[in-house]
Amino acid sequence: MKRLFGTDGIRGVAGEAPLDPSTARKFGRALAEVIERPPGRAATVVLGRDTRESGPWLRDAVVAGLRSRGAEATDAGVITTPGLAHVTRSRRFDAGVMISASHNPFRDNGLKVFAADGTKLPDEQESEVEERILHAGFDDPGPVCGVAAVEDGALVRDYVRHLEEAVSPPGSLRGMRLVLDCANGAATGIAPEVFRHHGAEVETVGAAPDGRNINLDCGSLHLDSLARHVQAGSFDLGIAFDGDADRALAVDRRGRIVDGDYILYLAARRLHREGRLDGDLVVGTVMSNFWLERRLAADGIRLLRAPVGDKYVLERMVDEGAVLGGEQSGHIIFLRHFPTGDGILTGLLLADTLRRGTVLESVLDEIRPLPQVLLNVRVREKPDLRAHPIIGPVVADAERTLSSEGRIVLRYSGTEPVARVMVEGADSAVVNREAERLVAVIRAELGC
Repeated sequence: MKRLFGTDGIRGVAGEAPLDPSTARKFGRALAEVIERPPGRAATVVLGRDTRESGPWLRDAVVAGLRSRGAEATDAGVITTPGLAHVTRSRRFDAGVMISASHNPFRDNGLKVFAADGTKLPDEQESEVEERILHAGFDDPGPVCGVAAVEDGALVRDYVRHLEEAVSPPGSLRGMRLVLDCANGAATGIAPEVFRHHGAEVETVGAAPDGRNINLDCGSLHLDSLARHVQAGSFDLGIAFDGDADRALAVDRRGRIVDGDYILYLAARRLHREGRLDGDLVVGTVMSNFWLERRLAADGIRLLRAPVGDKYVLERMVDEGAVLGGEQSGHIIFLRHFPTGDGILTGLLLADTLRRGTVLESVLDEIRPLPQVLLNVRVREKPDLRAHPIIGPVVADAERTLSSEGRIVLRYSGTEPVARVMVEGADSAVVNREAERLVAVIRAELGC
């Protein structure tokens, strides 16, 4: 059981363990020792960050640790998480470190590692890094003068060009009116430029980062204001990113939320019709609503499920030979373009699909998701919930109540002391009642 790394790197409050300067330096030192590289040369690592005020000092701390073991560090500056993954692979760095806490508030930050191929560092290597950091004899190399990474502004431009080439020809979105919510994050200096390159008329919200307003009442977790903006201005589509832009959600002309399940469905249907959906399959997660499985099956497409986390979606995609996968949260992986979720790419391909004649409002009108409730409970420990002597029997009874028309998904957050309870079924009253019952027993037994 990993103690520092969650489902998406190391997360925490910036300045507090495990994201204090000392641990960040140890992280850099450990990474330099663990990452694979050709024999006889120093490891090369590229670093990127979102717009949080803690990003620069965390970068400097990680660089000090890397340099203490002879690694070379290059700074990509403010860049999206998928952008950092792209330049790690395209520029042939041995590893990439993204400094971001994604959709979390500005006080939080995180360290996310990419391997040389642009995929997230395997669990085994994360465990190796973690074991070194936590070992009593593993010293903090300390701050070192003159360790600043060399900043290379060309790396962001490389990523922008890659996005511009994802939809062709240039100007193909001409005539579309879009609102982009950049979450005051890493997409701010990139997404509007890319969509305008493709000819879209773009207005932006959440595009004035100040180090503290990332994700603040904006972005993919706060869609109400974007929906109002789209409706008031009669825009064709609104697209919202999170702080590091590895996910995107949308709103239609009527202000309805278009989550990752809808985006997966639209993308799968298009690729299937074009003969480009390898194996006629899509990888979702245990959280994907059952409507998605049913609608895909009606089109001759199989939905396979992975644990929550785009890292695990990618693993299942690779194992099954799939080219499309993703999560309700908006992490969508188009494997022919990127080995990780990319919000800007997702928005581009969604807009391009609508430009080709798909009427988003008509698609949403036809779909009736099953009632689904997701509730969170803060916990002091994380035992197996189904094996717990008190909680387990309540879960089993709830599943009998839902019968074959429903399901329960229980999991722990990989970044917070939180248990997540998802209940889905045919009857919304039953779904809500059983979800509240499960939350009550978990809180009574494990709550903080």
